[in-house]
Amino acid sequence: MMKTSKDASLQEPKKALILVLIGLLLPVPICVAQVSSQGQPITENAWHFKLTPSFYQTTNQANATDLNLRANLEDHALWLGQYNEAGHFQQTRFGYEYTLSTNWGQVVPSLQTASGGFWGGSINAQWGKTTYLITGWGRTNLRSYHNLNFDPNDAITIGLGGWLSPAHQWSLWRTQDDRLQTGQRVTHVMWRYHLPNSQRLTVDAATKTGRSDLSSDVVKGNSLSVTWDWPKYFVRFAHDQKVNFSAEDQKRISLGWHF
Repeated sequence: MMKTSKDASLQEPKKALILVLIGLLLPVPICVAQVSSQGQPITENAWHFKLTPSFYQTTNQANATDLNLRANLEDHALWLGQYNEAGHFQQTRFGYEYTLSTNWGQVVPSLQTASGGFWGGSINAQWGKTTYLITGWGRTNLRSYHNLNFDPNDAITIGLGGWLSPAHQWSLWRTQDDRLQTGQRVTHVMWRYHLPNSQRLTVDAATKTGRSDLSSDVVKGNSLSVTWDWPKYFVRFAHDQKVNFSAEDQKRISLGWHF
């Protein structure tokens, strides 16, 4: 949603931050797995992790990398990430979300912060089971932030989803700016096919229109992301025209490891 800042004052040593990334989260399951808030032991395998390194190739810009570590314990999720655009921009981010499941669906509030003084939050909800309504709302403090979800952050989301069969899932939703008057709108169509042996294929196609800010021109573009999941690993390829409502196109590849 927001333009990426190139403020050199935000740059930090890459190696040190990656060490922080690994060092902060890896001890978490050791501490939490020993004793719960009620003093009862918790099994070590209650924590589930996903490590995702990504590579970004953008026209007329330096290549970039991102390393994201996500930790899940039941309904709670934490993540810590480090983005680096060689010689131009670095940013560390941390986030938390909670999934509240009910008989009618689920509600997912989340908070996120990043180096450079960024703060943001969102709340998303799903009403229904076989067919469901998708809604969401997000706000930030408008500080510089490299947006890696590639949709507007100060925005509302509305859509529909459902299951065509136990193996076929679909959803259609739009996320659009409702604060900054940029006219940013991104419409997604997602199809997910659940295969045997815990494999899964996900295809997400999107179209967008809007400005990066009030002084820029309106851009239009499309994107396509394809993800294949295995029990322990996944790979994702994406091509994104006018990424984050800029004049540039971007290709992305991500490799993931579940443990």
